[in-house]
Amino acid sequence: MRKVKSARKLGRTATHRRATLANLSTQLLLHKRIETTEAKAKEARKYVEKIITKAKDGTVHAQRIIFRKIRDKAAVRELFEDIVGKVADRNGGYTRVVKLAPRYGDAAKMAVLELVDYTESPVDTKKQAKQDRSRRVRGSKKAVKTAPEVVESVAQETAEAPAEKNVEPSVENESAASAGKNKETAPKEKE
Repeated sequence: MRKVKSARKLGRTATHRRATLANLSTQLLLHKRIETTEAKAKEARKYVEKIITKAKDGTVHAQRIIFRKIRDKAAVRELFEDIVGKVADRNGGYTRVVKLAPRYGDAAKMAVLELVDYTESPVDTKKQAKQDRSRRVRGSKKAVKTAPEVVESVAQETAEAPAEKNVEPSVENESAASAGKNKETAPKEKE
């Protein structure tokens, strides 16, 4: 009888899948936040959390076991020097998966995989994005409050503009205009 297996195959062979998860975990440890498809993010979360739990031992043996999976000295160093210190009091749940809008090209479900202790709350980022959209589409309340300042600056510019137009053209410009030639070909007067 067929039993359901929990791991996702991600459309790859076993070795390709291991390499993909190792690369995702390396980038997550280095950059603290990566954007990928939802399925890869959920699988990489399992992979990374086991690595971080093993790293909390802090032994040379743990380093060697982790280096077999990650194979990047900078990522392993970052893990043992910085990340383990921040997550020492946690008993798991080191990462978070935040779902995003589908990808434009193929409508794949996208997500952000991030280390919990290194990011601000995702609610703040969503509010910021929504505020930017409302300002772009309809304008915002702040823009309405600053409208008198804009009107004053436009009024000052228009007051200055007619004064500039009433200035008589220079002798060079008149001679060039009357001769029907460019300024470059007009004879220049000596002062």
